[in-house]
Amino acid sequence: MKVAVFSSKPYDNTHLTTVNENTHELFFIEAPLNEQTAILSKGFDAVCGFVNDTLNATVINTLKDNGIKLIAMRCAGFNNVDLAAAEAAGILVTRVPEYSPFAVAEHAVALLLALNRNIHRAYNRVRENNYSLHGLIGFDLHGKTVGVIGTGKIGLAFIKIMLGFGCRVICADPYPNPDVEATDAEYVSLETLWAQSDIISLHCPLLPSTRHIVNSNSIHQMKDHVTLINTSRGALIDTRAVIDGLKSGKIGNLGLDVYEEEADLFFENNSNEILRDDQLARLLSFLNVIVTGHQAFFTKEALTAIANVTINNITGFEKNDLESICIVKAQ
Repeated sequence: MKVAVFSSKPYDNTHLTTVNENTHELFFIEAPLNEQTAILSKGFDAVCGFVNDTLNATVINTLKDNGIKLIAMRCAGFNNVDLAAAEAAGILVTRVPEYSPFAVAEHAVALLLALNRNIHRAYNRVRENNYSLHGLIGFDLHGKTVGVIGTGKIGLAFIKIMLGFGCRVICADPYPNPDVEATDAEYVSLETLWAQSDIISLHCPLLPSTRHIVNSNSIHQMKDHVTLINTSRGALIDTRAVIDGLKSGKIGNLGLDVYEEEADLFFENNSNEILRDDQLARLLSFLNVIVTGHQAFFTKEALTAIANVTINNITGFEKNDLESICIVKAQ
């Protein structure tokens, strides 16, 4: 098949080309897939998209007009795809439901540890020949209560790590995971999780029911000086409410690998440009905030797994072996 790979970076080219082994014709397009670039799909059989591409009804209709039959997402999330429009257009959508849950879970822990022990601030001080410890005090993770929202494979991996630290782990998920129930973690109501957690980590998908799950009301229910970590989807958090929580001291630490308005910022080098996003600029002004640019997935193992599943999805579609691929359907 002839496939247009949008939002492609050098690492995408390397891993997809290696796994593909000339099975399909892959054409790498650095630009994101959106209403302006969808026309570039003309002459291809399929498009391959990523987390910040825009696949709304307008884009999908353009893809349909250009003869596209498959949208192969090389990510787990699909909230940026209008599945109903794709189904109406007769375009199949596939995704990578899992790649390396350890990659994302370990990055969440890295954010937590860096924030708690002020590694980011200490690093900068030492580089300036400043070895003062004032203001760098942290807390023992051992014995703390960690709340985990979303207990799929990534949530499970995070839970096991935190249990290894000697934490009490409580979880909230409308669909309890038997593998989590087999651990020492405990399922509780969301209200109980807000009230009892010293640390909260988000590992749930972005759905209408989870959009802004962290908002002014939920923040009000949290413990004072709570640590909040989000490596899932940016829109799980109401950014304005979180900024208010940071200003009041209700939120003691904030670690983000995702951001609600990241689409035009992340994965690009914007160092020569002025940051025009006032909310992100405000977040970056806090000493107790660490933001990384959607890199939690970014390990060799994860990139290899993503490439393998993506190419397998394309091959399975070409061979009409639909049972072997990861199809996403409208609810």
